[in-house]
This record gives sequence, C-alpha cells and structure tokens, in this order.
Amino acid sequence: MIQLFFPQFKDSPRAALIATVLLAITLAILPFVAGAAGNAWVRIIDFALLYILLALGLNIVIGFAGLLDLGYIAFYAVGAYMYALLASSHLTDNFPALAQLFPDGFHSSIWLVIPLGAGLAALAGVLLGFPVLRLRGDYLAIVTLGFGEIIRIFMLNLNAPVNITNGPQGINMIDSVKILGFDLGRSHEIFGIVIPSLYWYYYLFLGLVILSILFCIRLQNSRIGRAWMALREDEIAAKAMGINTRNIKLLAFAMGATFGGVAGAMFAAFQGFISPESFSLHESIIVLAMVVLGGMGHIPGVVLGAILLAGFPEFLRHTAGPVQDFLFGKELIAPEILRMLVYGLAMVLVMLYRPKGLWPAPEHGVNPVGKSADAGARV
Repeated sequence: MIQLFFPQFKDSPRAALIATVLLAITLAILPFVAGAAGNAWVRIIDFALLYILLALGLNIVIGFAGLLDLGYIAFYAVGAYMYALLASSHLTDNFPALAQLFPDGFHSSIWLVIPLGAGLAALAGVLLGFPVLRLRGDYLAIVTLGFGEIIRIFMLNLNAPVNITNGPQGINMIDSVKILGFDLGRSHEIFGIVIPSLYWYYYLFLGLVILSILFCIRLQNSRIGRAWMALREDEIAAKAMGINTRNIKLLAFAMGATFGGVAGAMFAAFQGFISPESFSLHESIIVLAMVVLGGMGHIPGVVLGAILLAGFPEFLRHTAGPVQDFLFGKELIAPEILRMLVYGLAMVLVMLYRPKGLWPAPEHGVNPVGKSADAGARV
C-alpha cells in the first residue's frame, strides 16, 4: 500500500518495507502524542478517520464512476440510525410489545448491527440509483441533493404518530462498541498504562480505514473499477463497448453507500447520541470538498483531502484568537468568523492553483517524475 502513496518506493522493496514500519509506528503512537496536548486533539483525529471513510465511499461514486452525488450524507444517517435503534433501548421504551420480548432493550451485537447498517445503506443507494439512471450533471446533483434532504427531514419528523427516531430530540444512551466483550467505550489499563476510550476508537477507526483503502485499491484495479472509469470518461462509448451502464451505476451507488453506512454506525457508537442536525447538507458539501480538493479518483489524494479539511478548521479554532492577540494586541474579528474566512480562502486558493486537487491522479503514460513513457523510450 505504501507504493500507492509514494511511487518512488516501487523499485526499492527494502525502502518500502522500512517506510511501512516507520509509518506503522507513527500511526500507533499518534494518539499518545496528540493526547499530550489534550484529548480534544485525539477526538479530532477520530473524526478525521470517520471522514476518510466517508470520502473513500463518495470517491467511488464521484471519482471512479463520475456520478455527482450531493446527498451522500443520507447514507451516513441511515447507518447511524440503524445502529442507534438496534443498540439502545429507544424502541423498547416506546413500543410495549417489543419491551415484553426484550425487557432489557435490544443492545444488539456489533457483528449484527454493522452488516445490517451497511446493507440498509446499500439498499438506499440502489433506491436512489434507479430514478437517476438517465440523469447527468446538474440534474443528477439536484436529485441527489433532494434525496439527502428527504432522508434528513424524514428522520426529523418520524416521531409522530409513532415515535421511531425521536424527532429533533435525537436518540441517546447508544451502546458503545464491544468486541468479544472488550468495551471500547471505557478506559482500560494495559501494562500499567491507562488508555482512554478515545484511543481505542482511534485504533478501531484506523483499522477500518486501512481495510477500506486496501479494498478501494483492489476495486479500482478490478474489472468493475475499469468499467466505472470508462463510464466516467464517456458513457456512450462505454455502452458501445458492451458495459451494462445501468448495473454499473447502481453498483457504484450501492458500494459508495455501504461505506457511508459503516461510517454512520461508527459515528453513532462513538458519540452515544445522534440527531438529524448531524446529517445536514453542510456535511455532504464538506465530504464532497474533501474528494474534490484532495483529487477525485485518486485514493491518496482523497485521504489527504479528508485529513486536511477535517483537521484544518479545528486547528484554526484553537489558533485564530491567539494569533490575532499576538499580531495586533487584540481581537479585530471574532475567532469563529476569522476561522471560516481563512478556511474559505484556503479552499479558493487551492481551486485556483491546484484545480485537479492537491494530490491528483497521475496522467496515463506519465511516470511519477513527470516524463512521458514515449519520451523515455525515444531517449
């Protein structure tokens, strides 16, 4: 995997192995280093990993298949509510018949809830895909945007006449993740060192991100991945070459939605509380910006974009006020306003000077140094 991020290691297996070991050590100790400045930074890293999962899923739809989806956060909501309903006592508290069958609440195992959340999100992706099979460009964006808002409003109002989602009040007291009896929601002592819950979730999310990256790499190089790219470049030509564009589109929506469903379930377990406000259009735009600014269709670029856009606003949140005090002796602009101004300006500058993203996919026929293969052959 290290060769994907750093192509210069392709011709040096020993250097690739050393780089992999160093990267593994860095990722293993990262929460302890960040935690020295406060657990808030570990929490930011945890959310950055969740955003990487979301960005990788959206990259399948936009980067690989070329289908603009502005309602992707709906699948995130589906996974989160699936976990919340099956890993809390909300349903048994509101439905006496269920309370008689499950007097202690559902509190389902993660091994059941995660596949159900992923499957339900994939089904939602297929349901979205069917009506938009013939739509492209702006029309596709408008319909998917509407789908995302429909899901959010649906969750917001599904508390009457039957209370399923608890409406704007949300669902709380959601179970944390338990793996073989090991509760990630509690601190545990290992070799005399007390490791907080945030750290355990970091390792869980990191494992999911690594598995997702490996899966996306194999998927990109598979027949399905090449079919998606052919669809992205020219749908008419892809259809003429015998590609079933209908099935390929539906598979892209379903596969991308699966990532969103898993990330949503992890978000619900991590937070212990969810509400419809966590799944607004703003979240869809942020995930889309991660894919576009990082580099559409390029897995390392998507990961970089997710890390930067998840961490940069929080960095500005902690530094905007002190920097103003240091430079001007007082705050000229409210730190929150300045944070968003700098954040927006940074995004505009990236789009002006790096229109293909911070880490775009290499062009076909061009090696990492930037010289074409034909030119090298002629020399």
